[in-house]
Amino acid sequence: MPFAIQFGLKSWSLPVPSTVALVLVAVLYLHGWFRFRSASPGVIQLWRAAAFLCGLFLVWIAVGSPLAELDEELLSVHMVQHLLLMTLASPLILLGAPAMVFLHAFPLFFIHRVLVPFLRSPGAQRFGRVITAPLFCWLVATAVLMGWHFPAVYKLGLESHSWHVIEHGSFLVAGLLFWWPVIPPWPSIVSHARWSVVLYLFLATLPCDALSAFLTFCGRVVYTSYVDTPRHFSISPLQDQEFAGALMWIWVTFAYLIPAVFLTASLLSSPRAESGACIQGQTWPE
Repeated sequence: MPFAIQFGLKSWSLPVPSTVALVLVAVLYLHGWFRFRSASPGVIQLWRAAAFLCGLFLVWIAVGSPLAELDEELLSVHMVQHLLLMTLASPLILLGAPAMVFLHAFPLFFIHRVLVPFLRSPGAQRFGRVITAPLFCWLVATAVLMGWHFPAVYKLGLESHSWHVIEHGSFLVAGLLFWWPVIPPWPSIVSHARWSVVLYLFLATLPCDALSAFLTFCGRVVYTSYVDTPRHFSISPLQDQEFAGALMWIWVTFAYLIPAVFLTASLLSSPRAESGACIQGQTWPE
């Protein structure tokens, strides 16, 4: 077994707070999913629950598994964590229709007297429109991605456990916001033209390409914290950085290209679907 894997397994201890939090979210989701399923049979499919749970599991892989023990030793492992949170876990969570499912998970008096009136209030509606606007989502995702890769900020995340947790949380939140225009919460009102999402995904690759190209071809170790760490897989810190940059380049290209291709094919096969806002029905708890 490679030394890096042995190191991760030996030094790993189950992160109780994050694991318990993810389990509680999963239990609450399943409670809401079964209530929704009972109230409206056949409305919400099983695959949505499977997608949501897979998304939570990928979050745990990124922040709670033995993989997390290697992020201070290898930049490439740290990059895998970021990519898991932003490009895989986030879209899977949104595919699980969490808004409607969690709405059914709470007691009915809380839903009808507190939650629904709050969500329908003008202030909440305006705030929701702002934070889910494609431009805002793109800017937040880009700022989080680029900001945490500045050497001084990156070093802060490595040296402080609290900032490390904030870093992972910001990548997950940024990922959820980024994918929101691509995977609107179900059911929802889509106010932007769906063809613009293809351009949105293309533009999202540009900052990722710039960062990954810099890490791959700059020819020097950008994050000096990795210079004195143990060597794993017989690669130098510069080789590790080059691999991390190349991994990001390839991973992000496919992560954004695949949904863009599917969306383009869907729009071309359904020309009438692009007629403006797409409104889906709303099902409230009874």
